[in-house]
Amino acid sequence: MTRMSADERRAALVEAAIRVMAREGVAKATTRAIVAEADMRLGFFHYCFNSKEELLLQVLDGINERNTRAATQNIDPQRTLRETVKASIDAYWAHVESNPGEHQVTYELTQYVLRDPTLAKVARKQYDNYATAATTVLETISAATRMEWTVHLPTLARFLHNTLDGATLNWIIDRDTHKARAVLNQLTNYLVASARRKQANRRTG
Repeated sequence: MTRMSADERRAALVEAAIRVMAREGVAKATTRAIVAEADMRLGFFHYCFNSKEELLLQVLDGINERNTRAATQNIDPQRTLRETVKASIDAYWAHVESNPGEHQVTYELTQYVLRDPTLAKVARKQYDNYATAATTVLETISAATRMEWTVHLPTLARFLHNTLDGATLNWIIDRDTHKARAVLNQLTNYLVASARRKQANRRTG
């Protein structure tokens, strides 16, 4: 067996958990199934994670980080605001269409943890992280385009995430890309209309 650090084993187990959940569903992602997927002994799981809650949070964090990276990695300061917003949303959506099982996992996990009082805070943390990710995307777009948002940023971030969250779940159900794209185009229009050129700071005396 390849020698790995604790952090490397933890990361490998998280990725294994995501694969098992995406392929077979959250209910079948037992500890034994996850370690078998990662080709590790059961003892390593308990060495890397103190609880099931810790694993689930890291699974959600891993998926969220990928979504955020997809939406921000190709933002180009040379583009217009509309081009930048569209490119960011398109990159996120490409990740949805190429990884539907992974995105389905996030909805399954939400319902799964809400049914368990001991895990309910995982769902709250999940959606707090979504808000943070949406804020990061909006701030990255703002900085690249030298624009500012005219809508209160926490509200706009929640709107962005809620719209993408709903569109993603709807597409997972009906796989109607044409209708999904129509929603994404409206989202782009709204974000563009909710920005203005940054105002220079003026000294008052």
